[in-house]
Amino acid sequence: MSANGLTVSSDSESRILQGPEKAAVIMLALGEKFGAPIWGLMDESEVKAISIAMSRIGPITPKMLDELLVEFVTSVSSTGALTGNLDTTERLLSSVLPPEKVSSIMEEIRGPAGRNMWEKLSNVHENVLANYLKNEYPQTVAVVLSKIRSEHAAKVLSILPEEFALEVVNRMLRMEAVQKDILDKVEQTLRIEFMSNLSTTQRRDSHELMAEIFNKFDRTTEARFLTALEDENRDSADRIKTLMFTFDDLGKLDAASIQTMLRSVEKDKLALALKGANDTVRDFFFQNMSTRAAALLKEDMEALGPVRLRDVDEAQSSMINTAKDLAARGEIMITKNKGEDELVY
Repeated sequence: MSANGLTVSSDSESRILQGPEKAAVIMLALGEKFGAPIWGLMDESEVKAISIAMSRIGPITPKMLDELLVEFVTSVSSTGALTGNLDTTERLLSSVLPPEKVSSIMEEIRGPAGRNMWEKLSNVHENVLANYLKNEYPQTVAVVLSKIRSEHAAKVLSILPEEFALEVVNRMLRMEAVQKDILDKVEQTLRIEFMSNLSTTQRRDSHELMAEIFNKFDRTTEARFLTALEDENRDSADRIKTLMFTFDDLGKLDAASIQTMLRSVEKDKLALALKGANDTVRDFFFQNMSTRAAALLKEDMEALGPVRLRDVDEAQSSMINTAKDLAARGEIMITKNKGEDELVY
């Protein structure tokens, strides 16, 4: 390691990757399919900085990529979470943009009082928002809930203490037009006391984040990274493996859930996914199908002949995503290990 960046070596050279270069390497590794959603979340300056680094970085060896990911996972695991706020954003932008550009961007982010505040609050988890509002005056809570989306307000009200929630409802029923200066004060208080500290009140486990990223890798890349991470931090590697939801975990669905899955997956995709599955998972799917349907599926699998591992990975990844979507809608129940706690997505 280096104080200024990640030192990577090959037989012929030793290089230090800086911030934009590290991001460029990760984006190259993710490729077009998995990198596209991340590119879409970046602003113009971020895209430009990473693109410049990407165009100049040159060859990246597997060892360099392994060391970079291990550094990232180790860093995140040691701190527990990444924290983003106005100060860290401004410092980051200042390192890559001219001062006048930074000022323009930060002014847009901070904006006048209330810009996008209610949209932001409507995206805050109802438990977090309710936990904050329960300590405020009922009239203040009434103002806040009257400004956010009604479906979100309903969720928050259902969590608040019953007597307090009823008082808020009565205040909302009697509420007239809120004066602008009062509304501005409420928004300013929320911005200072709540939104600026949100990142520390609702931290996400870093291992869960990494498990999701690892789930997006093809099996070869996943195995390479896990092996490298095990050498550096076996505890983190084991925890990530425990949290990852894999294709094999579909073999632990209950009878009702597997039937729902079978109705939700295209037959050609199922055949391709099972082509690369182990015998246990294959048998599980066959046993939950009619004899005729299982026979037809086996014929389809044989007719495929040799298939590319990448195509199998994509089919299995698609089925995993389908399972998570169904679980999120409450249509199936996902369990990692039989007899243990269920995972809720």
